[in-house]
Amino acid sequence: MSQITFAPCPVTAPEAQACMAAYFAELSTRFGEVFAPRPVDPDAGAMAPPRGQFLLARDAAGRIMGCVGLRSVAEGIGPGCGEIKRLWIAPEARGQGLARRLMATIEDTARAMGLTHLRLDTSRHLPEAQALYLRDGWQEIPAYNSNPHADHWFEKRLVPAG
Repeated sequence: MSQITFAPCPVTAPEAQACMAAYFAELSTRFGEVFAPRPVDPDAGAMAPPRGQFLLARDAAGRIMGCVGLRSVAEGIGPGCGEIKRLWIAPEARGQGLARRLMATIEDTARAMGLTHLRLDTSRHLPEAQALYLRDGWQEIPAYNSNPHADHWFEKRLVPAG
């Protein structure tokens, strides 16, 4: 996994949309029902600078191995807070620490944006995601949004870099 690079990508770009389509297809299988949120965030600018970021992870051959998004404007988050969305790792890249590296990178992005804490939600159908978040210092909190697919909500205080 050392040949993986992370780079910002507009969430509306075809490669970002293809990555999310793979993610949504996997969620549909795991949830046992069609997972079909809007294909693009209604406010595509929410995951673009200066309010957010969408990252793609690529291997040395340029294949997309994962993605993660950050937005600082969303339901249930206020000043100084950001929300992590769409963390996904390609099946062939799992088990090698890529999710942890993507999360660390997006947390650094959040710090650079001046955010002091992050929130995210996840489903009971994704126990490996819950384990990752707990292992990396996230704390379970009461529901902060009305996401009908979420069963668990988490928050993490960001320690300033340095």
